[in-house]
Amino acid sequence: MGKVKDTTFDEDGDDKDIGSHDISQEELDQTVYLNAIANPLAPRKLTKRIFKTLKKANSVKKVKKGVKEVQKAIRKGERGFAVLAGDVYPVDVYSHLPSVCEEASIPYCYVTSKQEIGSAMGSKRSMSVVYVLNDDAISEYYNKCFKEIKSLPLPL
Repeated sequence: MGKVKDTTFDEDGDDKDIGSHDISQEELDQTVYLNAIANPLAPRKLTKRIFKTLKKANSVKKVKKGVKEVQKAIRKGERGFAVLAGDVYPVDVYSHLPSVCEEASIPYCYVTSKQEIGSAMGSKRSMSVVYVLNDDAISEYYNKCFKEIKSLPLPL
């Protein structure tokens, strides 16, 4: 467990301490492998909530898995939110999806690992992108995640 010191610079160029927060070594290792377009990245609390929602949505078969299925669901106009893995290389595999989501007004976010998405879905296979659809059985979990993902700041 390491501490990361948050600093800012004042007018003179001197740095000043604005606090610190704990980050585990595992989290530091995961953020090293993030690709350049992984923005907005979901915070830790939202990531856990997303994985819980993925697990529930998978049990009622309301999840689209993979780039092809997600793109087809967005093109057909199905409403939901997209979760993309931030450690996918080469980025060209799914680099078009954020702009497709923005054009269709669909909220999306990145999580740190494709392996974590796969394990949240109950699979040993890693998944680069999933699309969660709304259902009455999971509406409580879905609505919380949808609101939080929609409130994340989009990249410029």
